[in-house]
Amino acid sequence: MRIYVASPLGFSEAGRHFYYGVIIPALEAQGHDVVDPWKLTSPEKIEMATQLSYGTAKRDAWKILNAEIADNNREAIDQSDAVFAVLDGVDVDSGTASEIGYAFAKGKKILGYRGDFRLSADNEGAIVNLQVENFILQSGGSIIARMTELPHALRQITPGG
Repeated sequence: MRIYVASPLGFSEAGRHFYYGVIIPALEAQGHDVVDPWKLTSPEKIEMATQLSYGTAKRDAWKILNAEIADNNREAIDQSDAVFAVLDGVDVDSGTASEIGYAFAKGKKILGYRGDFRLSADNEGAIVNLQVENFILQSGGSIIARMTELPHALRQITPGG
């Protein structure tokens, strides 16, 4: 399968360490083609916008780049078979939640990962935000708590698995 990875982990050094050291290799080890949205947009463009001085030029550059990033991610989800979504944090990252909703609307399978043991649900009947969780479960996916559960969870959403 072609799997898009939705997560906020690319924003921090610690997150990138887990993302590139654990998540991406674990998905690839199961024989899947991984789509990394953090590599879909030119790092040079991002660096250029980041280096601009505060003000109108920086704001305008980010507006253009934001649209490009969003379009790249949407197209990548469209071309993927499934989404692997990182659900860690006090609340699910808003960008990740948006990608989950979009993937669900497009009929993609979604597999969630929540290795964070803190409570983050709307009530005792959910693991995370009830709408996010419902999209994942209704897609035919599940939410795992440990990366060691990944092979079994992927088999459940893989055609013929």
